Amino acid sequence: MPADGPYEILDDHFSAGRWANGDSRLEVLYDGCRWAEGPVYVPAWRQLVWSDIPNDRILRWDEATGAVGVFRSPAGYSNGNTLDRQGRLVSCEQGNRRVTRTESDGSVSVLADRYAGKKLNSPNDSVVRSDSVIWFSDPDFGILSDYEGHRADSEIGACNVYRIDPATGDVHLAADGFDGPNGVILSPDEKRLYVSDSRAARIDVFDIREDGTLTGRKVFAEAGGDVHFDNIRFDDEGRLWAAALDDGVHCYAPDGTLIGRLRVPERVSNITFGGPKNNRLFITATRSLYSLVMSATGAPRL
Repeated sequence: MPADGPYEILDDHFSAGRWANGDSRLEVLYDGCRWAEGPVYVPAWRQLVWSDIPNDRILRWDEATGAVGVFRSPAGYSNGNTLDRQGRLVSCEQGNRRVTRTESDGSVSVLADRYAGKKLNSPNDSVVRSDSVIWFSDPDFGILSDYEGHRADSEIGACNVYRIDPATGDVHLAADGFDGPNGVILSPDEKRLYVSDSRAARIDVFDIREDGTLTGRKVFAEAGGDVHFDNIRFDDEGRLWAAALDDGVHCYAPDGTLIGRLRVPERVSNITFGGPKNNRLFITATRSLYSLVMSATGAPRL
């Protein structure tokens, strides 16, 4: 890395001084994946769980010992992972074309596998609101070949974002008109939903009505050039961090201005904040799991 480490300053709001108390280099925690995605930090376990999609397994890294082991294999070619408000693991299984939850006893419950009677394409990422409403993206990435799922035709014929009603389990269409919806995240106040569209190279933002439906769609950020977004996360100052594949990790001010980047030596798929103080950024990139302890802190865990 250059003298200023992984940080590329594009705006005074992303000045080097802000990160002076953080790590000056990326730490490699593991490098034995085929294509790593879906990191989520589990505070109760002090572990980081993530997906190694082509190898059809979910791995876990132990913070206390640094040991890496297999959490689940086979894993339905799982992609994105998150936690619900009870600390249970919610996974998007590309191969099984479903969204599941791992219960406290280790059993797996299916939360969604169809919309309007048709099989989902290949769920990619999800986010859980404090009232247990779940939004998830459903591109076709996992059915295009046998590498990250099982080759198949789309029954729905479109790539959409859906909402799961926690009371009934019903799956509702939340938003359409995407080329390849990928990362989904709620604003820290839970009033807006952000969705990255990998193929369109942009991040959209929606207002959330009281009934959970979406309105007021706007473009929050556009990558431009050959840059494409994967998943997205907020810090506690309202900045949006985006995994940008070949362009590292982008950092956006609340108004959508690109203010900085993190340089990463491999293609970045996903990011998440974790650690005891929620100020450790975990980065999955091609074969590897990286981390960077930062002065920035992830948005509070509600």
